[in-house]
Amino acid sequence: MKIEKNTVVQFHYDLYDVADGKKIETTKDGDPVAFLFGHNNIIKGLEEAMADKATGDSFEIEVPPYKAYGLRHDNSEQRVPVKHLIIDKKTKLKPGMVVSIQTERGQKQATVKKAGKFNVDVDTNHPFAGKTLKFDVKVVDVREAAPEEISHGHAHGVGGHHH
Repeated sequence: MKIEKNTVVQFHYDLYDVADGKKIETTKDGDPVAFLFGHNNIIKGLEEAMADKATGDSFEIEVPPYKAYGLRHDNSEQRVPVKHLIIDKKTKLKPGMVVSIQTERGQKQATVKKAGKFNVDVDTNHPFAGKTLKFDVKVVDVREAAPEEISHGHAHGVGGHHH
């Protein structure tokens, strides 16, 4: 089955920063990622590259910032109350850590610049903003999405969303 709108795709990937060639993320030591194709659930450049692929296909794709996490924006530092961070209470915040913040529009990732007892200064640019990324992808499975997945706008089950 080919990847097309309203199919659920499971895949593994290694992610590299093109500028220095370093691997910055991998899924190959865990469950594959699952997403509902055609619903903007992954970065645009990667989703575009998946079109018409099938189970067992492998490919590499370089994704520029404008089709990934966008450009970096100066003056994007913000002071956030620690209570808005989605972290384990025992976590010791340190500069350079990536954290999730609960906002009015859902969760957002940010990088800790300075940590205090009650507030933390964060850079709200996504950690991969401004980077050209290279994905080394292996498509593990492609299936038709269930009606519930289509109505919810995301894949359910392993590697997807759990209700």
